[in-house]
Amino acid sequence: MKGVQFILGFAFLALASVLAYASDPSPLQDICVAANDLKNGVFVNGKFCKDPKKAKAKDFFYTGLDKPGNTDNRVRSNVTTVNVEQIPGLNTLGISAVRIDYAPYGQNPPHIHPRATEILTVLEGTLYVGFVTSNQLNNTLIAKVLKKGDVFVFPIGLIHFQFNIGKTNAVAIAALSSQNPGVITIANSVFGAKPPINPDFLGRAFQLDVNVVKSLQAKFWSNN
Repeated sequence: MKGVQFILGFAFLALASVLAYASDPSPLQDICVAANDLKNGVFVNGKFCKDPKKAKAKDFFYTGLDKPGNTDNRVRSNVTTVNVEQIPGLNTLGISAVRIDYAPYGQNPPHIHPRATEILTVLEGTLYVGFVTSNQLNNTLIAKVLKKGDVFVFPIGLIHFQFNIGKTNAVAIAALSSQNPGVITIANSVFGAKPPINPDFLGRAFQLDVNVVKSLQAKFWSNN
């Protein structure tokens, strides 16, 4: 019996250690500013870090998030990203942000962030937002209409979306729990893959006529 308890305890600790790495790893130093100088840098989290004694305020600074993004596109929205590419000092800190602008009836199409949970705050306008749970929870839609000052959370890895249901522009700010959360727009990835996924397979997978699949694959899919 003690042997079984030991094995179970060991398995639990192993599982806990795996879950601990389900997000960006905790830093072991105060700062690790991403650097382009590969000669003297140390490679951490996909970036070379410069000597922390040479860090400057500009390494932790970004300006321009007050400026609206261009929503003149197919989805009528624009995502302005502020991650480790814009702020080198974010390297190893496990956080980033975006500004999202929506024209009237603009949308941020169904997508996922493979490495981050997102918390979104509406600054202006009215948004219909939601996410869909996994197969384990029967693909349940959890959605709500948000107005100025409202906050909503999208769990890591789940398909989610935002839609401006108002007649005026809308603006939201979101924080994400990764320095580089990544984004996979569902329709773009499935129907805009290069080279294209076999249309017969997609027709069966989505229960669509193969000609509908080919028509979708022929469209221009652009990332927001």
